[in-house]
Amino acid sequence: MNRLLVVLVTCSLIALAGCAKKVILYEGDGQMEEFQPVEAQYDYLEAKAKIVIEEESGKITRGTLSLRAKKDSVLWFTMSPGMGMEAIRGFFTQEKIQIRDRIGNEDINLTYAEFEQFYGLKLSLELFQNVLWANIPFDFDYQDRLLRVGKKFELTQVRNNVRYFSKVETSHGKVSELVSNSLDDRGSVLASFPKFQDADSQPFPAEVLFKLAYQLPEGGQNTIIHLEWTSVNPNAESLSFPFRF
Repeated sequence: MNRLLVVLVTCSLIALAGCAKKVILYEGDGQMEEFQPVEAQYDYLEAKAKIVIEEESGKITRGTLSLRAKKDSVLWFTMSPGMGMEAIRGFFTQEKIQIRDRIGNEDINLTYAEFEQFYGLKLSLELFQNVLWANIPFDFDYQDRLLRVGKKFELTQVRNNVRYFSKVETSHGKVSELVSNSLDDRGSVLASFPKFQDADSQPFPAEVLFKLAYQLPEGGQNTIIHLEWTSVNPNAESLSFPFRF
């Protein structure tokens, strides 16, 4: 189950396969004087990318993933280590997390409440979407702390016993760095978004680096995940989301 837990915590399993093409980098204009973070806009979306996972043991896994999404409704992905073989397929809705592991046969079919009970992690479809597309984790409100430091806004949010610290660029309004720590010290995630690509005149991540620290019964674990997005299409037509155990 360790591999599946890594996938869920990072959200990075949501990435993507296919033929590489030249990515057009997004150039911001640096005009955001007030805090107006940019949220990814789409109804249906599909995306493709490459993924590299480096485990604490030194094991390195390279592969591709394919993503389909209906905003605020469904997040669907497949992961392949190559040769056209599917290793993992996932299906996230507002109600449940479902993962089909075709290699290890370690499946997940849980509500978010059940997942929290088993793993101590409070997740949601909205949180997955926001971290994946470099949005701020939660809508900004009065309980949050906001500072402007140079060309960045620094936002601190505490939700569901987790502290989220985001750096938001004034040039494009997206998160360039996110650090989350559980208040009970059970785990942490660092996400870095060094480059953004232009997808239908919107900024979407071009590269992402995740660093994870989390607790399992056998002890603490650390994992690094690198994603290189090769395409993002926020104007996809109505998509299907095939999934079954």
